[in-house]
Parts: sequence; C-alpha cells; structure tokens
Amino acid sequence: MVTTAPAAYDSKIEGNIIFSRLDACINWMRKNSLWPMPMGLACCAIELMAAASARFDIARFGAEVMRFSPRQSDVMIVAGTVTYKMALAVKRIYDQMPEPKWVIAMGACASSGGMYRSYAVLQGIDHLLPVDVYISGCPPRPEALLEGLMKLQHKIDHERAIGDQKRALVETVS
Repeated sequence: MVTTAPAAYDSKIEGNIIFSRLDACINWMRKNSLWPMPMGLACCAIELMAAASARFDIARFGAEVMRFSPRQSDVMIVAGTVTYKMALAVKRIYDQMPEPKWVIAMGACASSGGMYRSYAVLQGIDHLLPVDVYISGCPPRPEALLEGLMKLQHKIDHERAIGDQKRALVETVS
C-alpha cells in the first residue's frame, strides 16, 4: 500500500514550489482557524472563559475568536448542564451554524447529565446533537479544553474535506 505525504517540497526546483493535496490545504486552514460558539450553561463556562485568558492562551490553536453569532462560528462548545427547556434553543443555534460544523461536549453534565438524574435535565447533549469530542471532568480544567481542541484539530486534519462535505450537501438536498 502506497501512502502519500500531505505536502512535498522539492529543493531542486527553483522558486520554492510546494506540492500538496487540496484536501490537506483545506483541512490545514480549517483546523487552525476554529471559531467557537460558546454555549456556557453552567459552571463549566467559567473554565471555558479561563481557557481564553493569558495563562492558558487558546489563541495558540487559532480558536481565540469567540463568536456569539452562530452564523460566524464553526465549533459549538456546550459547557454545562443542558435542561430540556434550554435544549431547543441549543438545537436552534446549532442548526443556524454553517457547514462544516463540530460540537465539543465540555464537562460531565454536557456529556452524560452529570449528577443530575432528574426529569428536567437532558442526559447528554449527544441525544440532541452529533458530538465530536467529549471532555470529562466536573468542571474540567482549561487544559482539558485545550486537549479536546487538539483532538478536534486532529480529527479535522484526517477528514476528506471536499468529499465528505459534498456528500453531506447531496444528502440534505435529496
């Protein structure tokens, strides 16, 4: 089986030409310019805010531009307890985000309902949205969010950018 590198450089050719695949270039741009849509619903939101501070510096990963408009963001970070009353608003905001979009479930409450086993709490946001990365903890540390962001970048880097996106568009049209 032959594997190809995502980028190649030939020093014999003058003019500094780099050869690459279109998927590799698009994924490189996507993974290094993630614009999060913070859905801070409980105490995990404080840790989400701390990740943007100078001590943890989420800007190293290209995700410092927190957008509070769903039409300008591509990563939804659901941080905290999702009640059934709030679930429809979260779903509506997710539906307004443009493709491609990803979801991070931050904390035990967003991942599984946490310690709340009641009639009012959704037992995991994955019942409502397709989750790409789960971050454990109650509340998780900002370092855990940064690690989850790196996991999402790794996932984006290994996607087929053009093929997967066109397939999703064809499925929604038909």
